Amino acid sequence: MKRNRWLLRDPSDESVGRIFCFPYSGMGASMFNRWPRWIDGIEVCLVQLPGRENRVREPHYRSYAQLADVLAEQLLPLLDRPFAFFGHCAGALPAYETARRLPVDRLPCPASLVVSAQVAPHHCPHDRFLALTDEELLDELADLAVRRGGQPDPAMLALGMAVLREDLEANRYYRLDEPAPVPMNISVLHWADDPEVTEAELRGWEHYGDDVRFDVLAGGHYEFLNAPETLLALLSAQLQERAPQ
Repeated sequence: MKRNRWLLRDPSDESVGRIFCFPYSGMGASMFNRWPRWIDGIEVCLVQLPGRENRVREPHYRSYAQLADVLAEQLLPLLDRPFAFFGHCAGALPAYETARRLPVDRLPCPASLVVSAQVAPHHCPHDRFLALTDEELLDELADLAVRRGGQPDPAMLALGMAVLREDLEANRYYRLDEPAPVPMNISVLHWADDPEVTEAELRGWEHYGDDVRFDVLAGGHYEFLNAPETLLALLSAQLQERAPQ
């Protein structure tokens, strides 16, 4: 299959389905480095956004809507089998906008949109990073490097800060006036020990589709980085159970 710069690695023709994972603010696709490549024959496809990692020289996408316009077209060759979108925290917003864009262009829609630890778009912006100073943001990036199994590097942190500032601007100005439902199933995940968003705050997603499910998983806000079995099993089930027969 032809190389697609919007994915961190080349996709396989052997998959029975695909889960497209969207990174959140300040991060690239490598944030999923602890995730397996396959879940029950379903390929984990890591979406790589411009302006970071191997695409660091490319201009920023500016807004989630502009990003979705381009990404919907770029992913089209890969939407030839059942697929789902997954996004955690701010990563759920471009995932939602892309899922929203696909039916407008009469393109295949996900079997499921899985949003984790992110309030609904009409309740945005809702991100504690928006209130942090640059020094505090640097501390957050350093902490994330450790959580991902690495060590903070000053040069990499500087690059990360540049991306994070632009990502937060996109987040700061993103908000829908009212819910905009999408013609697909939605799965909303809350992490039991997450102090950043409550289970009640996630309920706004119930207005975004006819089939919206809510699940609570063990762990804190960053537990998803470790690819817990409960999350992987849920993602597999979302795709296999909800994919059209």
